[in-house]
Amino acid sequence: MAEKIRTLIVDDEPLARRNLRLLLEKDPQIEIVDECRNGREAVKAINDLTPDLLFLDIQMPEMDGFEVIENVGTERIHAIIFVTAFDQYALKAFEVHALDYLLKPFDDARFKKALQQAKSQIEQREINKISKKLLALLEDRESKREHSPREKPYLTRLMVKLANRVVLLKVSEIDWIEADGNYAKLHVGRKAHLLREKMHDLEAQLDPQNFVRIHRSIIVNLERIKELHPHFNGDYIVVLEDGVQLKLSRSRREQLESRLKAVS
Repeated sequence: MAEKIRTLIVDDEPLARRNLRLLLEKDPQIEIVDECRNGREAVKAINDLTPDLLFLDIQMPEMDGFEVIENVGTERIHAIIFVTAFDQYALKAFEVHALDYLLKPFDDARFKKALQQAKSQIEQREINKISKKLLALLEDRESKREHSPREKPYLTRLMVKLANRVVLLKVSEIDWIEADGNYAKLHVGRKAHLLREKMHDLEAQLDPQNFVRIHRSIIVNLERIKELHPHFNGDYIVVLEDGVQLKLSRSRREQLESRLKAVS
């Protein structure tokens, strides 16, 4: 291969990024275009730099590796190696869909094997195949998440701290939720309350029959949705009953439409 393989490293652990960089720098075919500390940085870097090869950590705060793929779209990823601390049972998903992974901690031999496979993939330009594999993995993950039994019931009330008191807020009264750093901002009518909870964790505690994530930073109460308006580049705008307009990610449009049909 005459051209360099433009490579992006994504991991929230500095030591893990350093180890990957040291191993990749030994290969003259590799050009490291950037390193990312979290999923948000990764989405921007993938869109801006269009790397050939992606080393992607799965378990990251705020936005995990799967959410990165959902946000950028599978068609933008030429080759991917998941880097994870998942247990062996969870890793069967990658094996079933023929996607390579590195289980932390990994040795040099395992790294070389994964890198060689990625090189072959890039050389053969099997972009359509990798896209189909990633889509199948995401669909399988979503299906298992929806059908897995829950140990805890979904939230019906939330404790919200105000200046001099604590208020019990009914979850059904929430119109929509947006990410605000390490907090979630709960919009209830004209009021907004801050809750110290990450979006990913809060989403898992909300009944998916009533709430749906329409953007990496937005969760909406399905009953508050009034209209969907087409926007630029295949995106949509979700209009709530009170006139609030929220962006709908392309990757989440199908899921939202499916949920809306289910409740109509």
